[in-house]
Amino acid sequence: MAKYGEGDKRWIVEERADGANVHNWHWAERDCLEWSRSLLSSLLSGLPILSGEGGLTIKTRTLDRLDGEAYVNIRKGKVIPGYELSLTLSFDAEAGGDSDDSASLAKFSGTVEIPYLADENADEDPEVKVSLREEAGPIGTRIKEAFLAKGKPLILEKIRVYVQAMAKGGPAKDELEVKKPALKNSTAAAAAPTAPIKKEEKKEKKGKEGFKTISMTEKFNCRAQIMYEILMDENRWKGFTQSNARISKEVGGEFSLFDGSITGVNQELQEGKLIVQKWRFGSWNDGIFSTVKLSFDEPEPGLTILKLVQTDVPEEDRYGNATVVENTERGWRELIFHKIRAVFGFGI
Repeated sequence: MAKYGEGDKRWIVEERADGANVHNWHWAERDCLEWSRSLLSSLLSGLPILSGEGGLTIKTRTLDRLDGEAYVNIRKGKVIPGYELSLTLSFDAEAGGDSDDSASLAKFSGTVEIPYLADENADEDPEVKVSLREEAGPIGTRIKEAFLAKGKPLILEKIRVYVQAMAKGGPAKDELEVKKPALKNSTAAAAAPTAPIKKEEKKEKKGKEGFKTISMTEKFNCRAQIMYEILMDENRWKGFTQSNARISKEVGGEFSLFDGSITGVNQELQEGKLIVQKWRFGSWNDGIFSTVKLSFDEPEPGLTILKLVQTDVPEEDRYGNATVVENTERGWRELIFHKIRAVFGFGI
């Protein structure tokens, strides 16, 4: 992922003298690191984890460290967040003794570390590590186990609030809300009477509201039959993705990819020519399936043209992340097609 401020100058436009990015035609990139620091600090500081249960009192203290980058790209009201962060949070713990005397309390301090929080894993909970700064023996083990049992779910809940806030535009969210009414009014004033009818016709052609279609065409230096076999062979999937896969080769059979992140059912299979599947991410709302159609064409021996059409891809997942379509398209291109070229030598 490119670092903030290092985007292609053709797409990242310098600020105009009047501060305007007309119609948001060009990408407007906003640095969100300090905003992220402020929000995460407010979400994670001073959280009571335990208040005497089991003789333990645990409370988070402050966000001690936040490293990495965070930004949002905005074009014509469309938000694409980007962030790769690591953070450390401090906490205090007290373990009660055999008496009610406060002097018998054993006091400890510790840290909570989230080593990798990134937009590419927005639909997954990040790793949470808990450690004590002092050697505390059995009491320290109790404190860490209690934090993981009671504190980790609370920490992850607060992290999801941050992820959802970034998906909605982060610090640029208020600007987007202000611009939406103005854009609608200016469009209505400039449009001819027939314009609304044309817009309605376009909406009907797009399909269900809240869903999108992904279309891609890729070329590979191999026979179509070989490409078909790679995509239907779980052992080769494991090889080029370095993750677990389970794939049925029968119509009506189920498949599971990327350690179970993607699941679905085969609907139609034509050897070397066609794969049609019901296909979903685990982060999508329950019952939501897209339809993937992979068509294989071999205009000349050793050259395969693969056409992908994926319909009914939801614009948001169950956590409110609005980058589902972009992440799905990027996954096909970078984690599947590019990997196949690199591992099997089918590059063009």
